Amino acid sequence: MTLIKSISGIRGTIGGRYADNLTPLDIVECVSGYAFMLKQETKIPTVVTGRDARISGAMVSQIAINTLISCGVNVIDLGLSTTPTVEMAVTHHNAQGGIIFTASHNPKQWNALKFLNGTGEFISAAQGESILESIKTKDWEYSDVDSLGTVSEDPDAVDRHIDAILSLPYIEVNAIKAKNYSVVVDCINSTGAMSIPPLLDKLNCKYSLINSDMTGDFAHNPEPLAKNLIDLCNSVKTYRADLGIAVDPDVDRLALIDEKGQLIGEEYTLVLAADYLLPIIGGTTVSNLSSTRALADIASKHNTTYHASAVGEVNVVNTMKANGANIGGEGNGGVILGDLHYGRDSLAGIAITLSKLATSGESLSSIRASYPDYTIIKNKIQLTPEIDIDKLIQSLEQEYADESLNKVDGLKINFKQGWVHLRKSNTEPIIRVYAESSSSEAAESLASKVMKSADRIINS
Repeated sequence: MTLIKSISGIRGTIGGRYADNLTPLDIVECVSGYAFMLKQETKIPTVVTGRDARISGAMVSQIAINTLISCGVNVIDLGLSTTPTVEMAVTHHNAQGGIIFTASHNPKQWNALKFLNGTGEFISAAQGESILESIKTKDWEYSDVDSLGTVSEDPDAVDRHIDAILSLPYIEVNAIKAKNYSVVVDCINSTGAMSIPPLLDKLNCKYSLINSDMTGDFAHNPEPLAKNLIDLCNSVKTYRADLGIAVDPDVDRLALIDEKGQLIGEEYTLVLAADYLLPIIGGTTVSNLSSTRALADIASKHNTTYHASAVGEVNVVNTMKANGANIGGEGNGGVILGDLHYGRDSLAGIAITLSKLATSGESLSSIRASYPDYTIIKNKIQLTPEIDIDKLIQSLEQEYADESLNKVDGLKINFKQGWVHLRKSNTEPIIRVYAESSSSEAAESLASKVMKSADRIINS
């Protein structure tokens, strides 16, 4: 069982002991720290809340909402929702912050609190540090009975979110409607089941849903990887659909299945989006260091530039803003449109994908075949208290000093035939080890080489 308190929020497994797991006491502490951080700037802040459908969601959200009330914070609760919907609702309501109750791709025993600022974006590292310091001191004074916060609801948030996407000038609504596309959606028994159908309805798409009961009892591991999407791939073939869609529980990551039932892969969601948008809106594009080099190739194809950021949505967003990029994201299927909101958004990604299909007249498999063919493989090293990660990275730097190294976020080793990126996870007690090359075998070979070096260093 695990608890991780970091500058980006709190994440852990439900049950167990205080400070070791995500317990009610841990939730109260972290929400109190967040609330009193907001109250330093605004006497009576407003916070928007929403959750995915995981089993513990109602419990966690109710504890957090009542903690906010006790701190004198007003709450606008969306209830079951999506991460991008909550982000957009923060700015719609001119709120001072937001909390999303979701553990993203983690299995059902996990939950988390993701804290937003007043622009609907993830809080900064400095704000995260201030919350952690506040938790240490617990110098909080809760509100008396006449100063408690209030709770209201916003049942229209998802519809408003969808309408904002469809009003974007480059979403070809009429062209999509004319195609009458057939789509299969894996809703992972979470809130994709209540957010994706209304989008597809407005685009005149026929659709079939699998895993559409919003119980939070996930039908498979919720990370949208090939091994977890076999039923979706088969369903696309069974229904002879034009497209398959997989989202994670909070609907900010998007994986695509082509009409042949083949997984396009999360990495190419952003590549497709950039390929469609760059000729229309121009500008540059951004992804993180662990994302495919295919995005840089697409940027070059459209005579523009590409920028790499440290891993983490907030880092991608900061790099987008610094370079005036309107399209960016992460290789985990996260598409960010700056003129919609600065957050990963599967619903926007779906609309862009359908626009690309409708305007090109091509199938998804044909579009994918036109892109550079790289393969990323993902491994991990389990962290234990005995592992000194800083020492490990320094030793690997020395061992691979003859290669091109990037130390912006962990260590990225650029070989002639590909790259390997090692970095400590912000959400799990692991070192993530990603590698990319021209084939899975070549990527595995690079990763194996570096992981053997790491294992030797750890055990020396």
